[in-house]
Amino acid sequence: MRVLITGACGFVGSKLARCLHENQSLFGGPIEIVGLDNFSRPGSKQNEDLMKQLGVHFRRGDVSNPKDLESMPAIDWVLDCAANPSVLGGMTKESTSRRLIDDNLMGTVNLLELCKEHGAGFLLVSTSRVYSIPAMAAIPLVSCNDAFALDKDACLETGLSQRGIAEKFSTSPPLSLYGASKLASEILALEYGQCFDFPVWINRCGVLAGAGQFGRADQGIFSFWINSHLRRAPLRYLGFEGSGHQTRDCLHPNDLLHLLAKQMQTSSKTIPPICNVGGGPTNAMSLKQLTSWCDDRFGSHHVESTRETRPFDLPWVVMDTKSAQVHWDWKPQTSLDMILREIASHADENPNWLAISQG
Repeated sequence: MRVLITGACGFVGSKLARCLHENQSLFGGPIEIVGLDNFSRPGSKQNEDLMKQLGVHFRRGDVSNPKDLESMPAIDWVLDCAANPSVLGGMTKESTSRRLIDDNLMGTVNLLELCKEHGAGFLLVSTSRVYSIPAMAAIPLVSCNDAFALDKDACLETGLSQRGIAEKFSTSPPLSLYGASKLASEILALEYGQCFDFPVWINRCGVLAGAGQFGRADQGIFSFWINSHLRRAPLRYLGFEGSGHQTRDCLHPNDLLHLLAKQMQTSSKTIPPICNVGGGPTNAMSLKQLTSWCDDRFGSHHVESTRETRPFDLPWVVMDTKSAQVHWDWKPQTSLDMILREIASHADENPNWLAISQG
C-alpha cells in the first residue's frame, strides 16, 4: 500500500509518518510512504532528515500547485496534513487571504483530483475551528479551579454536552478564514468521494500537541507556553478579564494511528464520514492551570494579565469524541500529563526551539 502524506515535515505529518512506518502490521502489510512538503512552516525543514531515516520517498512540493502533483506515482491513500493551521491565517503580512485559500482549499481540491485519478482514498486532518464562533462564544460557562467549564445548570444547545462539542454543533459562519477554508475542504472532499466513488474520512481534531511541535502564540499553544515559561520569555493572558481561564483539550497525534488504520481498512459505507477526535474533558486544561504546571516543573515565572483580545479567541473548546468511540472503538491513549512532560523534556533538550519555531 502506498500512502501520500502532505505536510510531511510538519509536526503532525512527521509524527504520523513515523507511526505508519513503525506500525505497518496494523495496516495489514507493508506501507510505502511518499511525503510532500513545501517547508513554509518555520522549523519544518528540521524534519527532512527524519524523512530519509524512515525511508520516506520525500518530494519538495506545494499542494496548491497542480504541477507538483503531476509526477506522483499511483497511490492508495492521501493523508492530508498540509495546511496553514493558524486561526489568524489570511489576516497577517505572512499569510494573505489568497495564500490561505490556495494552501487550505485549492490544495485540497488538487489532492482530491489526484484521488479521483488514482481511485485513492482521502483522509483529511481537519479542525475544531469549523464550528461557529458566535455559537462557541455563547456556550454557558462558569469559572472553576482556574479554568472555564460548562455550566451544568444551563440549557445546552444541540451538539453540546458535558462531553464537549459534538459533530452536530453549529458550523454557521463566521468561522474565520481558516475555519471556513477547512469546512469548505470537508464539503468538497465528501462531494468528490460521492461523485467519483472513493472513500473519504474527515477527522476534526482538537489541539494537537507533543514534543517537536513548533510553538507560537496563535498555534501550537502548549509547546509555545512551555518553552516560553522555561526560557523566561514574556507570556500574557489575553482577554477574558486577563484570567487565563481559557480552556482547550489536547491530543497527541500518535493517538490518531489506530483510528487511521481502521478507516483505511473498512469497506463500510454506513459509518458517518466525519468524527471529532480530541483529548476530551479529561485532557483539557486552561492557560492558568498550564502555568501552574510549569511553575511546579521549572520554577515560578510571572505571566502578565491584559484585557486585550485577539480576533476569534474563544473561552472553551473541548471535543466530544463519543462518535469515534461508538463507530471506531477509538479513544485517546496519551494522558495530558504525559503530553506536557514530553513537550517539557523536548524543551529542556532544545534551548533554541522558540527561535526555530518563529523562523
